Amino acid sequence: MRVIAGEVRGFQLKGPPSRLTRPMTDKVKEALFGTLNALGVAPECVLDLYAGTGGLGIEALSRGASWVDFVERQAAAAATIRENLTRTRYQETAAVHQMAVQTFLIQARHGQYDLVLMDPPYADPAIEATLDRVGGGALVQSGSIVAVGHWPRLNLPERLGRLARLRQRCHGDSCFAIYEVEETAEVGASGDGGDLSGQL
Repeated sequence: MRVIAGEVRGFQLKGPPSRLTRPMTDKVKEALFGTLNALGVAPECVLDLYAGTGGLGIEALSRGASWVDFVERQAAAAATIRENLTRTRYQETAAVHQMAVQTFLIQARHGQYDLVLMDPPYADPAIEATLDRVGGGALVQSGSIVAVGHWPRLNLPERLGRLARLRQRCHGDSCFAIYEVEETAEVGASGDGGDLSGQL
């Protein structure tokens, strides 16, 4: 695991403490951030849900984000995130919240994020419901971007509440979808319609 680009490009991150954590591969992470860059996404405040080892949020910090909140339920994984933040010297521009994602979404009362990164367990049946809750909540605003990793068998909708899908890409057994938060569900369009034929 490494940081792909930016201030600490090439930095090797500490890997997952157990098989319970399955971080996004470097190849898929590179494709995700390349797509975000192509869309002109340059976030200041980022939320990394199901943060695992912190690879996605640290990538955002390296590329210029000023703050990242990491949410991770597993104690060992949360400790790994803190270690990776210390080693990359980003501990002053981030916070690690050791709790379930649903708990954080209920309790959080601060901030509006430009970018929300979600890399949940691929077989989690609650992915779509969590995505809907994020898009409909007060932690995002019109124009915020939500990116979610998922497996190919999960068909995420083009529209979900206030979310309109901009891109969807697959590589092997890993996919990601990128949504934009709209003012209302009726405003705007869903970009390229999420063509699954795009390969990384």
